[in-house]
Order: sequence, then C-alpha cells, then structure tokens
Amino acid sequence: MTKKSAIRQVHQHVGETVTIGAWINNKRSSGKIQFLQLRDGTGYIQGVVVKSEVSEQIWNDAKSLTQESSLYVTGVIREEPRSQSGYEMTVTNIEVIHLTENYPITPKEHGVDFLMDHRHLWLRSQKQRAVMVIRAEIIRAVQEYFDTNGFTLVDPPILTPTSAEGTTNLFHTKYFDEDAYLTQSGQLYMEAAAMALGKVYSFGPTFRAEKSKTRRHLIEFWMIEPEMAFTDHEESLIVQEQFISHVVQSVLKNCRMELEAVGRDISKLENIQAPFPRISYDEAISFLQSEGHEISWGEDFGAPHETAIAEKYEKPVFITHYPAEIKSFYMKPDPNRPDVVLCADMIAPEGYGEIIGGSQRIDDPKLLEERFAEHGLSMETYQWYMDLRTYGTVPHSGFGLGLERTVAWICGLDHVRETIPFPRTLYRLYP
Repeated sequence: MTKKSAIRQVHQHVGETVTIGAWINNKRSSGKIQFLQLRDGTGYIQGVVVKSEVSEQIWNDAKSLTQESSLYVTGVIREEPRSQSGYEMTVTNIEVIHLTENYPITPKEHGVDFLMDHRHLWLRSQKQRAVMVIRAEIIRAVQEYFDTNGFTLVDPPILTPTSAEGTTNLFHTKYFDEDAYLTQSGQLYMEAAAMALGKVYSFGPTFRAEKSKTRRHLIEFWMIEPEMAFTDHEESLIVQEQFISHVVQSVLKNCRMELEAVGRDISKLENIQAPFPRISYDEAISFLQSEGHEISWGEDFGAPHETAIAEKYEKPVFITHYPAEIKSFYMKPDPNRPDVVLCADMIAPEGYGEIIGGSQRIDDPKLLEERFAEHGLSMETYQWYMDLRTYGTVPHSGFGLGLERTVAWICGLDHVRETIPFPRTLYRLYP
C-alpha cells in the first residue's frame, strides 16, 4: 500500500510515491498536460498529470475534476524550485471521492456579505486558511510564553452573577431563578487565583453586548488575562512587552509562508522587540492637541487618537497614567498623584488600536470599599472580591490581551471579522 503524506510533509518523501487526500483548489490544462492545484489543509502542491504517462481513465478523471472536488491523488514527489512550496507531484493515479458542482466561491471578486454568508466555505481560501494558521500559532506562542515563565493556566467562569466593569454591555440570561451574565472579563476571578497560585493566566471567550459596528469590534472574542501577585505596575509593563515580542517573533519564525499569503509587510514585524516606547496620558493629550485634535484632559481616546499616537512609533507604545475617573474602579491610584491610576494601554502600530489594557490593582481594603461606594457597586455582590484584600492583601497587577485585535495587527487585516473562524458581529449570528 502506498504511503500517505500530508502536503506539509512532502519534503520528507522526495523521489518516493505517496498518496495525498486533497481538494482541487484550481486547475489548468495545456493540451497534453493537466496541472492540478491541490490543497489538503496543511498546504498547497501542484499535481502534474501527463497524458502519455497515465491511463485514459486517470486522464479523464483528472479532466472531470472541478473546484473543491475531493480525491486521493498518488504520485512521485520531486523538488521544483519554481513552485511556492518548493515541491511538485508527478501524478500516477487518481481516486475521485466527490465531484463538486457549482461551488459558490469562484476565483472572481465577491462582496463581503456574500463571503460572510458562506464563511463555512470561505475558510477554505488561501488567505483565510493562512489567517487561521497564524491565529493558532499566536495562541501556541501565548501559552508557551506563560507556561515557561512560571504562570499557571486557570479557567474562570463564563456565567457570572455580575461584571468586572458594570453590567450595561453584558448579555443577560437566567440562571434558574437568578440573574446571570455572560462574562466580559475573567479578571476578578483571576485575581483570586493569583492569591492562590502566584502568577496565573486565563485564555477563553468573552462577550460584549455593545452595539458597535467598527472594524475593531466583535460581540464574541477571546481574551488572555494574566494576573501576578507581588508585582507592581512597572514590572507588569516589562512582562507585557516581553510577551508581545515573543508572540510576534514566534509567528515570524513559524508562519513566514502564511504571512506572505496574507500579503503582510514582514519588515514591519521584524522591528517588534522589547523594550517598547512609553508616554503618559498627559503627554498624549498635549501631542494630540498640538496636532489639531479637539480633545481635553479627562476624555478617553477614540480610534483616530490612538492611530495618531501610534503613527509616531514603529513598535507598540504604552500610554500610561490615565485619569482615575475614566478607568475601572479596581485600578490603583498613583501614590504621588491620586487623580491618575497606575495603568497602561498598549497601542499597536499601523492603526490597529489598543491590544492590551492593564493596571496595578487596588490592594488597600479601605480604598476599595470607597471605590465600591463611588461606583454604586453592591458590597454584597462583591464581598468575595473584598475578601482578597481582607485576608493577606498584596501588591498585584494584571492585564488583558484581545486575541482577535492581535491577529488583525500581526496579519495586517483591515477588519477583525476575518480573525476568528465564525465571527459574531452586531448583525451576524449565521453561520
């Protein structure tokens, strides 16, 4: 029986006859030779069928193949420097599994709505496949960084009785007779886990019922949320920049072909090495005002502001020390200037916006109690969170990375909807 191979592994079989299970990506013919563009999910290879070297049956089978037809194709692997993969197959046998008729996504231009309605098929295209491979590599590199730096993976709940940041943008559901919400952050639970395990991270889905239609927003998205006991704001920033550098360099090392398939300017990513530049919120406001933006101290930044700031840098930039009034209740005030908090947003270059938000957390029980009162939060609901300060409080910090925005930036994509297999956006729950 002939050896089976994935396209990704054909370099191990040069000069050998192998069988590959594949789909027809495309096909062309020049009279006595047919060129089959084959894909199997792991990569692409051209299968060459020469009329004088195969039986009439095999020649006719090759001729009958249509886009996305499935088959087992057997042949000899040889090196071919002109091909993208560096290899080619001289076909000796074809076993047709299924002939596809009227495949909807032909090689012509299609509108975005049409492609999103056929997302289950669009994923098969070369660019979309490449994005999914890069996404998987980012996830692998994220876990590798934390697993090799003393962090423990912890899974916070998806159903929660309340929220880290109020319930206005949460999906409400019934938990038998109680109100419950789909999580928009596991952070508060991760703080509890950090008091048990020291350094922890979570990786899971989060949900935001925000009626936003921008190219940066999804309703369902994935977050990586580390929390670190005995860690101050400054130490957290160093972890963040080393972490992002590791992820980007891993993608460059392991997904070069996929980055080329999505048309990414790789030189832009090669610059991404720690340390990253930092500016304070005050400096950012002054800079924006000097550039003609209408913004006052105390206002949060929108996408145009983040883009203007990022354009000054080739690496991600930290914006630190935001006003306390526009940030979450749990962020620790700067002891030297209590109207700002010890926090930072990391803004990706090239207009991709915030990819990380983080802060040192309040560890003083009295101050946290005051924050509950100021924000109208029920002490009863948050009693367990208060207990973390009552019993052995310590300085601690954490941050959250949005996976899909990170994928969009690393791939150089225009819209975040292409960064997740089946995007959930304001007007899309299908397929």
